[in-house]
Amino acid sequence: MRFFCAKIMFSKRITNLKSSPILDLNAEVVRLQAAGVSVINLTMGEPDFGTPKHIGEAAKKAINKGYTHYTPAAGILPLREAIAKKLLKDNGLVYSPSEISVGVGTKQILHNIFQVLCEKGDEVVIPTPTWATYVEQVKLADATPKTFPLQSPFKLTAAELEKHLSLKTKALILNGPSNPTGAVIEKEELEKIARLAVQKGIFVISDEIYEKILYGGQHCSIASLGEDIKNLTLTVNGFSKAYAMTGWRVGYVAGPKEIISRLNALSGQTTSGTSSVSQWAALAAASGSEDCVRKMTAEFRKRKDFIFEAFSGMKGISLSSPEGAFYLFSDIQKLLGGKYKTSAEWAHALLQRAGVAVIPGEAFLCSGHVRVSYAASMKDLKEAVGRIEKFLKSER
Repeated sequence: MRFFCAKIMFSKRITNLKSSPILDLNAEVVRLQAAGVSVINLTMGEPDFGTPKHIGEAAKKAINKGYTHYTPAAGILPLREAIAKKLLKDNGLVYSPSEISVGVGTKQILHNIFQVLCEKGDEVVIPTPTWATYVEQVKLADATPKTFPLQSPFKLTAAELEKHLSLKTKALILNGPSNPTGAVIEKEELEKIARLAVQKGIFVISDEIYEKILYGGQHCSIASLGEDIKNLTLTVNGFSKAYAMTGWRVGYVAGPKEIISRLNALSGQTTSGTSSVSQWAALAAASGSEDCVRKMTAEFRKRKDFIFEAFSGMKGISLSSPEGAFYLFSDIQKLLGGKYKTSAEWAHALLQRAGVAVIPGEAFLCSGHVRVSYAASMKDLKEAVGRIEKFLKSER
């Protein structure tokens, strides 16, 4: 008997999809560590702190009360009400619960936004360096990611943005504080960007997931700069970074009701509602004390100061001090051109020879750089610095 195995014909959209380079590298680190190799992992954008106790206790209470069933696709009403209060208090934004949608982390929220807003022929403007997920999700929506490079300190200006707009431009992606650079656009420049977006009639997708991890100044949501820009803005946020809740998978978006209702419809036909227990935990985060956030941010600041000073003293490396988030985006172009032609080759050698894992700039569409996450213990950071310094000396 003969069996025929048909060749699997994958869809074009999935064939063109690139896997997450960050998750891929992290998987390699886990594999090496499981094999007994000493590796200090500075790749992940994940706080090394445990989820604050009061949030975990809220989840336990939810289980004990039987809050373990399906929830509305938009999210439970108490959580959306708490998010609305948070947006008013922290961001000066007035939204009703019907203008807020809760999702399975900000990744799902962003995916749904692109699916709802974009189609073939649309362009989404994405300044680089950038989180590669934006690019791939735009492609999944059959739209075109229109990327362009920013120069250090990697802050978008309205003048630079205008050069890259066209009649096909559907939306602009803003991320501040930025992953991977930690850069923050000043309010005055955000006002200029807002005026340009309103003038051109383009949507702004404002990813503000790192807003509470800020080392100076005050966060400004672009949607707060006037009713016209608010009507064009989708403010995306979540609980993963500020509250050390990466595994709970709760994100949210606030925006025009007609868009939110379509996002809810899409969730209803895909994931349905976000985990009920996770939502009750997120409610405790949104409505509880911010002391835990302040303590974590203070610790991140100490680590940032240490790692920035250490890298500033390394020959061949240049960088700007991050204003938020927990990443150091370092320019290593002076270290390239000889044995290593790209930052990816350099990062691979660092992992293999020194046991330190960092993300090469290619993962953020910005070669010649590496991203170092200091969401790791001070002990690991000090050990990593020692290993990197030793590696650099061996290369001279």
